[in-house]
Amino acid sequence: MAQTYVKFEVSEEIQNKALEALEIAKDTGKIKKGSNEATKAIERSIATLVLIGADVEPQEIVMHLAPLCDEKKIPYVFINKQNDIGASSGLDVGSTAAAIVKPGKAKDLVDEIVKQVNELRA
Repeated sequence: MAQTYVKFEVSEEIQNKALEALEIAKDTGKIKKGSNEATKAIERSIATLVLIGADVEPQEIVMHLAPLCDEKKIPYVFINKQNDIGASSGLDVGSTAAAIVKPGKAKDLVDEIVKQVNELRA
């Protein structure tokens, strides 16, 4: 990952858990797809976890998300391929970002991911 906006890398395991949580939240809770919707969810402080694509071009589309999440104290994770975010969100195309607003049945999984990400960044 050579993108300048990627502040930290997470393991494949954490990425897969985040994508799984996104999929479960899509079915049992509420998610926001895309950079614009994710930005709104973060600004309104309703996002519980934000997934950001690490391969987005041009990077200006998502480079504001991590600092905004830091400001609002909302956990986020970088996903290597934006196509994975799109697929987990139920889209046929890639998605630059996604926000889990209501985790639904994925609550325990989201909590576990947040804990792991916080430990990684500490």
